[in-house]
Amino acid sequence: MALPEIRLLETAIVLAEELNFSRAAARLRIDQATVTRRIQELEAEMGYPLFERNHQTVELTDAGRKFVEEARLAILHVERAAASGRSAKENAELVLNVGRSPYTDPFLITTLMSVKLPLYPRLKVEVTQQFSLDLVREVLAGGLDLAIATEPPESKQLTTVKVGESPFYIAMLEEDELAYEDFVTLDMIAKRPWVIFERRMHVTVYDAVMRVAEERKATPAKLHHVVVPEDSYSFMADDGAVAFVVKSGAIRIARDGITVRPLAEDALILKTYLASRADNNSKVVSELVRAFMCKLSMFTRVTPFPVLKSA
Repeated sequence: MALPEIRLLETAIVLAEELNFSRAAARLRIDQATVTRRIQELEAEMGYPLFERNHQTVELTDAGRKFVEEARLAILHVERAAASGRSAKENAELVLNVGRSPYTDPFLITTLMSVKLPLYPRLKVEVTQQFSLDLVREVLAGGLDLAIATEPPESKQLTTVKVGESPFYIAMLEEDELAYEDFVTLDMIAKRPWVIFERRMHVTVYDAVMRVAEERKATPAKLHHVVVPEDSYSFMADDGAVAFVVKSGAIRIARDGITVRPLAEDALILKTYLASRADNNSKVVSELVRAFMCKLSMFTRVTPFPVLKSA
């Protein structure tokens, strides 16, 4: 079976997004009759319907939904192939796109950026920030070559390797009675106000904290939600709250009258992974991952729960 033309794939993708022939035609800057003709041509080539439509609605079939998902990736790979060819012809830099969350351990980022590949001397690593689950979606969609993500969801489409783990940290005012402890547990902060990251930042981790607290009967008196750890200070000062932060957040907030202690809860250890698409056969990506993991192994060390004090 001959492969469908790019213009047919693009038409199916836009119609799947708009679910309206008129709007799809406007986006593609063609007339509605041409959209209809292209979809009919594509369905004839495939041998099965991609859309169910009547005078009022347009809906994807199950086969159409899967087709469009893969069609997006097909077009992305074609675009990347063209860009790679141009780069090679012009002897331009080879660019890999790597995603990280705002609170990825800085040690992992600096280690990754320090990697040099002798076979690819003009390699440039572009790092962008997004929430962990958004990073995974971008990897699966082909927008990122790699992502450093905390607790990514399991997927057969992903290849992951663990690159680090660390506890949560609990931030508090220096005069807090818990500041005299080397670590804290959920039982020690039960019935107190908690400051925690907004759930949308990482649904899986947020729900894990709430579930473990419920199982331990160590729930908070109230919850305050923040996006950045620095916003926790007012709740600690005004409400006597304690704040959940990750390692990089702990480093940022352990100052100006705030101290931080590790949360000693085995069920809430945060695991960080390097993730890529399972079907990513790029030699450059493989070389970068291999060199990165090799460099990390050089820094093997026992990491107890450090006590972070204010400067």
